Amino acid sequence: MKTMTCKQLGGACSMAFQANTFEEIAAMSKQHGTAMFEAEDEAHLKAMDDMKALMSSPDAMQAWFESKRREFDALPED
Repeated sequence: MKTMTCKQLGGACSMAFQANTFEEIAAMSKQHGTAMFEAEDEAHLKAMDDMKALMSSPDAMQAWFESKRREFDALPED
């Protein structure tokens, strides 16, 4: 099991997610992002705007996603 925070995954807070795979942790982060969007959390809305800008380029988004996967893979087991 490994841990990454919302902020490490492009978000705005220190909420920690724990999972065995990067896909699991990405899904948790997405669910958290959806909840923060629905709550209209200002800090998370800003982080989402930053991610939208990144998503305008498929190559940039893919590179970001792969860098986060490598970061997850390099983490020690909890």
